Amino acid sequence: MSTDERLAARAHPLRSRLLRELATGPATATDLAGRLGTNSGATSYHLRRLAAVGLVVDTEAGTGRRREWALAPDPVDPPAGSEPADAEALDWLERDYLAYLSDKATAYLDTADEWPARWREAAGQRDYLIQVTDAQLRSFNAELAELAARYRNVGQGNPAAKRVSVYQVNLPLDPPPRRAARSSRPGRP
Repeated sequence: MSTDERLAARAHPLRSRLLRELATGPATATDLAGRLGTNSGATSYHLRRLAAVGLVVDTEAGTGRRREWALAPDPVDPPAGSEPADAEALDWLERDYLAYLSDKATAYLDTADEWPARWREAAGQRDYLIQVTDAQLRSFNAELAELAARYRNVGQGNPAAKRVSVYQVNLPLDPPPRRAARSSRPGRP
């Protein structure tokens, strides 16, 4: 499947949220519809569209009409596109991601007082300021991804363990660097 087709499939509000929900583990269309406040028919349709471009798979663990879906083993992240349509789709995905993060954070804050104190102390928001080059930031991202991978299933089988979303948003605070001045036209100072 082409990158363009995968990008187009992801650039849909419900599909982008389905992919995020499946990142927490396999689920049926009915389960996903309940979590996302949609109906199972629409959810099932969009899961099949994601499967057609290789982003999700039927785990074959479900029974009858209750198919269980999971992220494909190696879903491809969209590259920084050079085509205007790609850039528009990527911009939409990034903005949708931030809206999704805000929705999830608000949902937690709305119920935070229902969680035991030990969970409230461990969860929440943190903000760290680092000063790095772009190469150092890529290295930082790789280390965080490795750390998250080590913890992905560490609590599996423990009844006290809960699914926890960890969001990473790297936002440069300084103004963007100016583009290098283009050289003067030949014959001009």
